[in-house]
Amino acid sequence: MKGFLQWFKSSSKMKRWMFLILIGIILACYGIAKILVMREISFQEVGGVIAVFVLGFIAIVLGLVFINKRTLEILIESTDDRMENRKNVNLKSLIFNKTVYDKGPNIVVIGGGTGLNTVLQGLKQYTNNLTAIVTISDYGEAKSLSRQALGVMPLDDVKDSIVALSAKEGQIGKLFNYKFDNGILKGFNFSDIYFAAMKEINGNFEDSVIKSNEVINMIGRVLPVTLDEMKIVAELANGYIVEEKSRIPEVVSDKITKINRITISPSNCKPAPGVIDAIKNADCIIIGPGSLYTNVIPNLLINGVAKAIKESAAIKVYISNIMTEPGQTDNYSVSDHLNAIIEHCGTGIVDYCIYDTGEIVPEFIKKYNLEGQDLVEQDIDKVKGIKFLQRNLSMISDGHIRHDPDLVAQSIIELICDDLKYQDKQNDPQYLMLNNKLREEKRINKVKKSMKKKKKSGNTHSNNKRLKSKFSTKYKDRIESIRESDKKLQEKQKKMVQKRKKTPQEIREEMLRTLNDKDKKVEK
Repeated sequence: MKGFLQWFKSSSKMKRWMFLILIGIILACYGIAKILVMREISFQEVGGVIAVFVLGFIAIVLGLVFINKRTLEILIESTDDRMENRKNVNLKSLIFNKTVYDKGPNIVVIGGGTGLNTVLQGLKQYTNNLTAIVTISDYGEAKSLSRQALGVMPLDDVKDSIVALSAKEGQIGKLFNYKFDNGILKGFNFSDIYFAAMKEINGNFEDSVIKSNEVINMIGRVLPVTLDEMKIVAELANGYIVEEKSRIPEVVSDKITKINRITISPSNCKPAPGVIDAIKNADCIIIGPGSLYTNVIPNLLINGVAKAIKESAAIKVYISNIMTEPGQTDNYSVSDHLNAIIEHCGTGIVDYCIYDTGEIVPEFIKKYNLEGQDLVEQDIDKVKGIKFLQRNLSMISDGHIRHDPDLVAQSIIELICDDLKYQDKQNDPQYLMLNNKLREEKRINKVKKSMKKKKKSGNTHSNNKRLKSKFSTKYKDRIESIRESDKKLQEKQKKMVQKRKKTPQEIREEMLRTLNDKDKKVEK
């Protein structure tokens, strides 16, 4: 009974359609009753009765269509255990097939490092059909103690992607990144022990990674791009060859040159099982963000990967980096990133490029400038055949400029929804689910932002009830930073003044010295 009464809450938005159906029934019944009661009827009256009946019938049909559509949306909301703030909808008494997420879009994300994991964290809120294709390029680098003892592949990027796709990534992250401090296992990483054990159980590293999707409560799956031993080799503009991935930025900076081309060694590395099939079956392929020459392009150089992407009917999206990377993409623009991919893999790899608006507080950019980094310039005129979408993607986390997982995911899902609209699939369950979740996500983010603003304004200006200008709101951090620097400068000046001021004792001593000097001159 309690579950039934939830239909009549204002938040359910069902009463309007019930009311429309009721009006339709009344009009239809009125039309039928009019015909039954009347003994004689003229053509004019027949027309009026038919019009009333048709109007009632249309109202009933529209009410049923929209009430069914809203029912689907409510069922999705009420059983969405991945999202918070669902207390306003309580329809647990209704039966709902939880495979709606399994019918979500097939999304493949290609890359490595924190950029890839950021995209995964956001997208796992929308679909179960998520595949991360991760680079394994740390061969030839210094091995950790556990890797030497257990003979494990360099699976750090794979491990991080598994953590990012975990339903409860906090505990899994702590567990997989745990390093033993004492005992026989001192210096060993838990993740290396786990993968070594999985290898022994399943017989090879390929199955140990794939079966991890079953062992850990993950949304989607993680695939290494290749299981072959692979090195990244950089050819610099001055002809110098660097064969160690970790030394590429250092050598580029020392030689005051730039990367001309990236290759993999050996050049005939085979894709891991499942990689090509995942790309072929994808509805959307995401490339980046991440280190262009060490995490993005190497994946595309594996045999058959670039070809499969070009032949795929999926939407192909490149997420541009927000900041340049020292020793890799110094002074690079959005166009330079895309041209580097095209030069290595040819055209047809990217359909859309999503890049940040660049509206970041200057003080944070100055910190990056000191480390040789800068905002990626937003020139988009030097690339043909790619559609550019400017979106707000950035956030400040622990003093660093990062991609916001929710904003990145929203931009991608909006693109998929627009594509479904173009295909006239507005009534498709996939579209309804994505569109409804997208609206809900935006609403929740809006509430969170307003709460943060209120909290900040309450802490800093609790007694100040005056309205703030858009400038002061937008550049609040910058204004505070300038005030702090001014305060420090004033304190420094005060200290200088205090140093110059002399105590009475110092003044007396100085007067005595001058008198003694005069007496000596008189004696002479």
